[in-house]
Amino acid sequence: MNPGSFLSAAEIPLPRLYICMAGVFFVAAMVWVYTLMKHRYSVFKIHWLMAALAFTKSTSLVFHSINYHFINIEGHPIEGWAVMYYITHLLKGALLFITLALIGMGWAFIKYALSYKEKMIFVIVIPLQVLANVAYIIIESTEEGYSEYYLWKEILFLVDLICCGAILFPVVWSIRHLKAAKNLEKLKLFRHYYVMIVCYIFFTRIIAILLKITMPFQWQWCYEFLVEVSTLIFFVLTGYKFRPASNNPYLQPPLNEEDVEKDEVVTESGALEGISKVKKTSNGRERQKEPTL
Repeated sequence: MNPGSFLSAAEIPLPRLYICMAGVFFVAAMVWVYTLMKHRYSVFKIHWLMAALAFTKSTSLVFHSINYHFINIEGHPIEGWAVMYYITHLLKGALLFITLALIGMGWAFIKYALSYKEKMIFVIVIPLQVLANVAYIIIESTEEGYSEYYLWKEILFLVDLICCGAILFPVVWSIRHLKAAKNLEKLKLFRHYYVMIVCYIFFTRIIAILLKITMPFQWQWCYEFLVEVSTLIFFVLTGYKFRPASNNPYLQPPLNEEDVEKDEVVTESGALEGISKVKKTSNGRERQKEPTL
């Protein structure tokens, strides 16, 4: 029995949980914006996209809390608030995977242009994200007794796993590129980022669900709490690793394209071919020629 509430015992704490987590994400977003303004000369466009993701996540949680609040007191969602929540949830999901993919591809951190196969990641992930959000909206507005409920729930789980797997490919490509370039500092950074994504996916998609199944019914709201806290930790760690700071050895700005082109032209033109370097020994009598290129 839940006197004075239309929510189940597992859902009664959710409105307060979502509004509290919305406040935490908003504070984290403001701290991130302050960091960007403090180091404005080291900021890339991807940093502002990360800020937009944090604010969108906070807004989505606010509307999610409001939606559950009206279900709690009236027994059904208010259409306007529900629509606002679904819109922000859609934007949050799209921004999350786009931001993770761009970071994994090393956009602005390693290079300024994306390859064909990297662009294809967006062609695959964005439609899948739309499908996943459609499935989520249908699940939210459908009773568990309907046969379509479990069908769309399985579709959501499968599509979400495919999107998570697609996000890992750009990180692997960046690691291979950095290995070839022998850039050890950024290689270490992207290896850490790869481990962070794997741990985040494993915890939120597998461990948290297993905990939800094994928990007593009235404590199943802890599943949502664990997912939101792990998301916050993942956001904070990602922001710390890729923070815009002039003394951050991992994020030294890449060479300008003109400088890279000049180096390639000089190297390939053979302008220095045949030029030797004269090395003088300690006694000053012997000399040794060493080819420079």
